Amino acid sequence: MKTTKLIVLICSLVSWTSAAPAEEKLVVRFGHFPNITHAQGVIAHALSRQGKGWFEERLGPAIEVQWFTYNAGPSAMEAIFAGSLDITYVGQGPALNAHFKSKGEEIRVISGAANGGAALLVKADGPIKVPADFRGKKIATPQLGNTQDISCRAWLKNQGFKVTQLGGDAMVLPTANPDQLLLFQTGGVDAVWTVEPWVTRLERDAKAKVFLEDTNVLTTWLVSSVKFLNNHRQLAKKIAAANAELTEWIQAHPDEAQRILISELKEETRSDFAPDAVAQAWKRIKFTTEVSHELVAKAVQDGKDAGFLKGETDTSRLIENP
Repeated sequence: MKTTKLIVLICSLVSWTSAAPAEEKLVVRFGHFPNITHAQGVIAHALSRQGKGWFEERLGPAIEVQWFTYNAGPSAMEAIFAGSLDITYVGQGPALNAHFKSKGEEIRVISGAANGGAALLVKADGPIKVPADFRGKKIATPQLGNTQDISCRAWLKNQGFKVTQLGGDAMVLPTANPDQLLLFQTGGVDAVWTVEPWVTRLERDAKAKVFLEDTNVLTTWLVSSVKFLNNHRQLAKKIAAANAELTEWIQAHPDEAQRILISELKEETRSDFAPDAVAQAWKRIKFTTEVSHELVAKAVQDGKDAGFLKGETDTSRLIENP
């Protein structure tokens, strides 16, 4: 009788243990674009795909990292506003626009990621030789309001052109990066202001030439939603530290970093990227966690010149070290 009761007790304990729910992981939703200038995000995404997650190993077993890709910054900022994204690599233009649009309540920059890597390209044998030649021309940018779009519009204004969203002295046509090449080759646009790896791809595949290299620009930041930062400050601190460590690794291991990046870009874009082309593009980019206040001020002015930033432009709460 005692044996029977003991068996029943053991079975009950086993049943209760099996039925007990496993501790739920905290899901952190990361975003990035399939660009070389988002190398930290691309490489970390690749390592997550391989089961060797860079952030996962540094954040601990209680954290689940989910990755989402975007063509350009405005889409990523919309995801932050919608509450469907926690952390993302993004250009300074959309981040600033989102910060001011939300009156400083939604976005915080927790680290830098990359500077440079963007350029304005024209046809090598085309009619554009000097800035004045852009009058009446069509220029493609990755997305309305993204970093290169803002840089392009601000530059055109500073050259004396009047540019509106629908036209003006020169027409700026927001076009997804993968679609720019064909449009440029077929004459749909006269120039492209874009970012790596698309700059190099246009040089190599469309015989484009760089008219202006945009080196003095904050190309990529790592930003957090304010809600995530307030609710998980220690975790955000670990994320910023992991990003800094990954940036140092990329700087120290460029060949391996490029190999991983090429493989992941193919997964995300279904396009092949020649290793020598990526190496060429790599030279234009400075991977850094620094956030220059001088370049932030320049970015704000570009946003004003492009007509995207109006009213209050206080950046005192934009940058926050977790």
